[in-house]
Amino acid sequence: MYTQRVLIKVGTNVISNRANRIMRPVLRNLVRQIAALYERDVMCALVSSGSIISGMEVLGKIESANETQRRQVYSATGQPRLMRLYYDLFEEYGMKCAQVLPTKRDFEAGAHRDIMVQCLEGLLDAGVVPVVNEDDATSVTRSMFHDNDELASLMAELLNVDRLIILTDAEGLFDGHPRKEGSKLIAEVEAHADHSDYIEASGKGEAEGRGGMGSKLRFAQRAASLGIPTHIVGGKADNAILDIIDGKSVGTLVKAVTLPQNA
Repeated sequence: MYTQRVLIKVGTNVISNRANRIMRPVLRNLVRQIAALYERDVMCALVSSGSIISGMEVLGKIESANETQRRQVYSATGQPRLMRLYYDLFEEYGMKCAQVLPTKRDFEAGAHRDIMVQCLEGLLDAGVVPVVNEDDATSVTRSMFHDNDELASLMAELLNVDRLIILTDAEGLFDGHPRKEGSKLIAEVEAHADHSDYIEASGKGEAEGRGGMGSKLRFAQRAASLGIPTHIVGGKADNAILDIIDGKSVGTLVKAVTLPQNA
C-alpha cells in the first residue's frame, strides 16, 4: 500500500515544442519519475494536457465551422494518440495507465461524482496511474473547466492527495517576467496572498491551452486553501518531481493552510 498520494498536472507547453509537436523525451522523463515514486510507495495520478496539440500534429491545419468544432476535432483525434504514447511509456517501466475524461458536471455532488471516485480509487488501489484530461470533444460551455489547472485542483480535492505538483514551462512564479534580467523566483507564497502584480508580469503561456501563470497560481492557492501543499515548477527539469518529494526547494511552493481537526 502506498504511503503518499500525489497529483501531477502537466501543461501543453511542457510536453510540446514551438513547432507544436509532442516531445517524447519530456513524456519519458515524466513517466520515469512517476515509476521511480511508485517503487517508493508513492502513487501518482496525472492530469495531462496535450490532446489538441497531438491532434494538430496528425491533421495539420483543418477547416472547421468554428473554433469549438476545431478544438473538438483536434482533441478527438489527438487524445487516443496521446494515451498510446503514455501507455507505451508506462509499459516500458512495467506499469499500467488508464484514461479518465471528465467534464465539470462530473464533479457536482451526485451519482456522476460518486462513480468517478469509485473508478479512480479502484485504479489507484490496483497500481494503475489515472491519466486525466478534460473531455474536449463533448464539453459545452457550462460543463467546461476554466482550464486543466482547475481540473487539477478539483482532482486534488476529490482524491484527497498529499501534494499537488503543477508542471509548467516556467521555473515557478517570478516577481517579474521570467525572461527579464533581474527577475527573481519566489520560493514560497501564502494560500490567500494577492500576487496580481507578479501575475501580470508573467505572461499567459500555454499556446494551445487556456491557462497561464495567473490560472496556475489561482488554482494552486485554491488547493492550498484546502490543506494541500501545491508546487508550481518547471516541467522539463530532469528530476523536478523527485526533488520535491525529497524535500528540496524547487519552483514555487504555495503553502497549505492548516485545517482544523475534526472533533
